[in-house]
Amino acid sequence: MNSGQQWDCPNGWAPLQWIAVAGLRRFGLHDLAEEIARRWVATVDAAYRSTGLLFEKYDIENGSVGAGGEYAPQIGFGWTNGVTADLIDSLH
Repeated sequence: MNSGQQWDCPNGWAPLQWIAVAGLRRFGLHDLAEEIARRWVATVDAAYRSTGLLFEKYDIENGSVGAGGEYAPQIGFGWTNGVTADLIDSLH
């Protein structure tokens, strides 16, 4: 649902991306897990290159910064930092 609220479409959140990738890997769907991981890393990288910041959430349909929410953009957002670092480390 695209309501403009922070948890709705098209926003993607680092913890949910990590859960999806981990679950797909556990079920042996490694190619799909890697594709999701690569897309997430590319989205975070593109936003960082254009803003110098990491964000709480991202618009995963357009590969940009997400909208709606409670926090101003921050230099380093804990779960984005950790999940993105883990996914980078796990990519082949």
